[in-house]
Amino acid sequence: MEEKARTGRCVVAVDGPSGSGKSTVSRRLAVSLGARYLDTGAMYRAVTWAVLRSGVDLADASSVAKVAGETDLRIGTDPQGYGVTADGVHVEVEIRGPEVTSAVSAVAAVPAVRAILVARQREMIAAAGRIVVEGRDIGSVVAPDADLKVYLTASEAARAARRSVEDATDVAVTAADLARRDRLDSTRTADPLTQAADAVVLDTTELGIDEVVARLRDLLTERGVA
Repeated sequence: MEEKARTGRCVVAVDGPSGSGKSTVSRRLAVSLGARYLDTGAMYRAVTWAVLRSGVDLADASSVAKVAGETDLRIGTDPQGYGVTADGVHVEVEIRGPEVTSAVSAVAAVPAVRAILVARQREMIAAAGRIVVEGRDIGSVVAPDADLKVYLTASEAARAARRSVEDATDVAVTAADLARRDRLDSTRTADPLTQAADAVVLDTTELGIDEVVARLRDLLTERGVA
């Protein structure tokens, strides 16, 4: 711990289902720590965009993996304004659209796709030194040696309400889609959504963003890496 505190290295892994507050909390925490920020979900979404653009069958795992391996994927790590490009195209807006959202779980379930992106994520984490990484398998697979592993959760109703506001969609439709993605992400064979054994579980249903960030800062201070 003293070594990491002295050198300033700090890796925070934030996992959890959609709508639990991962993105907002992770970005705010990164700014608070003066650290970088990595949204691994955006990487899977960008690859999904490339797969859809290529026209390959989503059920053809080898073709999907080929697209993933050949896509020139670039993602910024500035928590206050990161960009995402795939083959030179800025896709920040497109990857949040309904077409990508409906297909991303299928693409992310392909083992070869996960292997490609996990390798890239680990390289980015190693290069950053101080970084907050969010996703679904960060503490369990991508960064098992993270200084702090957090699993954010919230009630299904709260998650659906938050996401419907973000996406301007009907709450009932959003709830059904979240349930579908939860099922796919938690039951896939490769790197499923799961809580790392040593992760701190934090229910954000009744908590504000600032409260969550403050709790995480306290945990990091206790570990000597804030």
